[in-house]
Amino acid sequence: MVVFEGSTEAIKQIQQLFEAMKENEEKTEKGQLPDFTDNTNGGYFFNIYWNEGDEGIFQYETRWAPNSEILRTIAERYLLNFTHDYEEMGNNIYGRASYQNEILDDVCLSDEELELYSFDEETDTYHFEGEVYEIEYEILEILLERKLSF
Repeated sequence: MVVFEGSTEAIKQIQQLFEAMKENEEKTEKGQLPDFTDNTNGGYFFNIYWNEGDEGIFQYETRWAPNSEILRTIAERYLLNFTHDYEEMGNNIYGRASYQNEILDDVCLSDEELELYSFDEETDTYHFEGEVYEIEYEILEILLERKLSF
């Protein structure tokens, strides 16, 4: 999920951009990039959607890795900031990229951090620091928030 922040006009423009990419994806059945980006590094947007009434907040998929650099290019063009929460647990990727005041800060959990909790198949629960969790993402958010606070 990515949340863009900026002027009302810029948010309207970004909404139009994502609407156009969604329409093109539906027509072509291929991932999309804005036409002003360098498409040599991937980062295509797939399955773009947003909740009704949300402006500047989008959810989508990429292949194998987050596309923070593409988001930076978009933010630079429209003079926006953004926060990008991403995950690809099949590749042990969980993190947050933020772009504020023309600085991209990307924080991702390491393999060592992801090994700090365990899954109990018998009880279908996760164990972390003596506590039991039914949802893995609660633990991931704790770990990410700790890392972001340093």
